[in-house]
Amino acid sequence: MALISRILVPVVFSERCQDATRYAAALACRFHCDLTLLHVFSQPWAAYSSPEGYATPPPYDLESTLAQVQEELDGFLADELRTLPVRRVLSEGDPASVIAQYACSENCDLIVMPTHGYGPFRRFLLGSVTAKVLHDVSCPVFTGPHLEHPPALESPRFQKILCALDLRPESHGVLEWASRFASEFGSEIATVHAIPDSTNRLEGIYFDPQWRTDLAANARQEMASRQAELKVQGEILIEVGDVPGAVRSAAEASAADLVVIGRGCAHGMLGRLRANAYGIVRESCCPVVAV
Repeated sequence: MALISRILVPVVFSERCQDATRYAAALACRFHCDLTLLHVFSQPWAAYSSPEGYATPPPYDLESTLAQVQEELDGFLADELRTLPVRRVLSEGDPASVIAQYACSENCDLIVMPTHGYGPFRRFLLGSVTAKVLHDVSCPVFTGPHLEHPPALESPRFQKILCALDLRPESHGVLEWASRFASEFGSEIATVHAIPDSTNRLEGIYFDPQWRTDLAANARQEMASRQAELKVQGEILIEVGDVPGAVRSAAEASAADLVVIGRGCAHGMLGRLRANAYGIVRESCCPVVAV
């Protein structure tokens, strides 16, 4: 069974969405899969709690506006995507909810969407729609602040993939997804586990250094065991520090083209990586797939 057979791209006609769509198109070309561009139209009063928020709603021609939006959607990167079968869907409602519902009903295997820009300050922002989608959907989400250099449509390449694991039971599936993706592209793969500062010190009080050494050794052993189970061969990295920063440092040091992380289960106690997933996405130096 193919790893990816349906890709969904939420579109808002921005330059960042163009870059995200180019990534999605390259992946669709490689996996020979369906590509859907979805634009969710929100009516002007949707930002308010209810239409009654307007004392006197302004004149508004919904039919004409939807026709204009459909025309813009039909023309979005039309020339660049002309060689691919692309489905263009216009819907109405709350963007995050509609995206999640569509991904579920259409059995999408991957959602590709950008975050809020990049730069020394904007990297700390995560758009509310992206955050909600990351929280609500069950399929992997390809995102990140750095989608400005999409691969060539005909020959996408990911030379180095970094898989961040928190060693909870769900991490087996995360590593399996990363391994299958790496296999498709002939990529090198490395795994990283971040040991938070809180296991090393607390309010300025440092714990026994041997404890940190033992934690790192145990984590490395567990990582090696998981790699062996899936027949994954690659470097094992153990980082100490805040989790988003540690994953970013590992990605930079290994020159990763893609970081794969887990989001944990939707029930029960949230795992450490799940609690840090948004931070990892915001701070990553390359695209991130949240599985």
